[in-house]
Amino acid sequence: MTPPFSVHTTPHFDRLLKRLTRRHPDLVHRYAEAAEILKTDPHNLTRAHEIKKLEGLGPGEGQYRLRRGRWRFRYDIFGRQVWLFYCGLRREDTYE
Repeated sequence: MTPPFSVHTTPHFDRLLKRLTRRHPDLVHRYAEAAEILKTDPHNLTRAHEIKKLEGLGPGEGQYRLRRGRWRFRYDIFGRQVWLFYCGLRREDTYE
């Protein structure tokens, strides 16, 4: 088995998480789930998670997206480190 990845957050992600958890307490649980997934399988080699590599984005822009319920987490992988850049709520009116 491969050694675990380390998960880090950017200051922007920390601000988003703090602001969003005030209105959505369930985000704390979703973030904990996401961190565990990213520690073990950020490339989604097992195909067990809803992870998508986004096209047209370079390193440092959140090349991967993990979906946990209505929550989206964007992250990049640098060696054995995973950096979280964004967390957001998918709303029903997003694509209207």
